[in-house]
Amino acid sequence: MSDRFERDLLRGSLDLMVLSVLIDGPRYGYLIQKEIRDASKNSVQLQAGTLYPLLHRLESAKVIKSKWDDEGGRSRKWYELTARGRKRLQTQSQQWLRYANCVQQLLETVRAQIPQIDLKLGESQA
Repeated sequence: MSDRFERDLLRGSLDLMVLSVLIDGPRYGYLIQKEIRDASKNSVQLQAGTLYPLLHRLESAKVIKSKWDDEGGRSRKWYELTARGRKRLQTQSQQWLRYANCVQQLLETVRAQIPQIDLKLGESQA
């Protein structure tokens, strides 16, 4: 079994992951990728071909803004949350936690039928 999450599972949560990383302040693309990878213990490895279109979409929706910086001799585009982005992050976080709780409760039935599944760790013990 792979340690990475399935693409369909990630599709609905990538925006939330990116916004969550930006709550601590501005980041450029590689830092966003690295923080998501590190936080997920390598389960989410967001490729540039996925990340940058997502960032452009979030910027078009005005939930993040960007600016170029040439400090250190290297030009980087930094992204940060807007007030609208903070509001969306709050709303999506609450929705996601309610959703995850619902799924967790439903999976308790699965655990009764397949005891080798450890729902707390999210990994199979087989």
